[in-house]
Amino acid sequence: MKQKSKQQKFTSKDFGKYFPNDEACLEWIKNHRYPNGILCVSCKKITKHHKIAKRPVYECDRCGHQVSPLAGTIFHKTTTPLTIWFDAIHEIATTRTGFSAKALQRKHGVTYKTAWRMFNQIRRLLTDNADIFTGEVEVDETYIGGHRKHCKTGRGAPGKTAVVGIAQRQGKIVSNVVTDVSRYTVMPLIKKNVAKHTMIYTDEFVTYFTLDKYGYGHEQCNHAKEEWINGNCHTNNIEGFWSLVKRGISGCYHAVSPKYLQLYLNEYQFRYNHRLEETPMFLTVLNQI
Repeated sequence: MKQKSKQQKFTSKDFGKYFPNDEACLEWIKNHRYPNGILCVSCKKITKHHKIAKRPVYECDRCGHQVSPLAGTIFHKTTTPLTIWFDAIHEIATTRTGFSAKALQRKHGVTYKTAWRMFNQIRRLLTDNADIFTGEVEVDETYIGGHRKHCKTGRGAPGKTAVVGIAQRQGKIVSNVVTDVSRYTVMPLIKKNVAKHTMIYTDEFVTYFTLDKYGYGHEQCNHAKEEWINGNCHTNNIEGFWSLVKRGISGCYHAVSPKYLQLYLNEYQFRYNHRLEETPMFLTVLNQI
């Protein structure tokens, strides 16, 4: 069996070397967006451009037409230095549990509102168009929200948000905030992300009882009877992801409103799905711009 390559690291020392100032960050964005050179819309061909002093703009050497590499990106019209933006991306890419807006505020002296908005903008980039899952797949639901004393936990607990996750063994994960966990809500997600005739492993939740009627193989473990593994049937992969998400939210962010929970799920999901790639996670996230 071929051994998988280990993901390369992009350390803080590397960050300081490659992105020491805003000019270096802008140059990277320009080269990333225009790898073959900038197409001048006035000259109607690729021409040489030079950087305008004190502005994030490049000007055509022939006709003077100007273009901003930041237009249409999360950096568009930003007044925050690009080095802080890039450092925020580096922090969110190199952590496992999360990096809070409060920590970014303390590190760079920006306002909390600015730091919070920056991270939300970055999280909007962290979306994956995963292929349809095949082989062996695990499906599970969980509930995320603040703990309240003397309140019910688990399914039906007040103040919590339902989330459904689908994990392909030795592959990727898809997680979605849902309004409820009925089969009318869960089954469309499964049909959208999982190929027919795929073997699906779940717990004993009644929503999954009709999977075979939709053309899927189905085996289940009865968690209520403390049956965690039944032959090849278990939900350890998706439950491990839930554990990572919940520890990160409670330990780093403390609380997340239902309105923005999907963005946070995207963050954890993106890191999980790209964890086995050789490219450093920071560059993988940065390429999303």
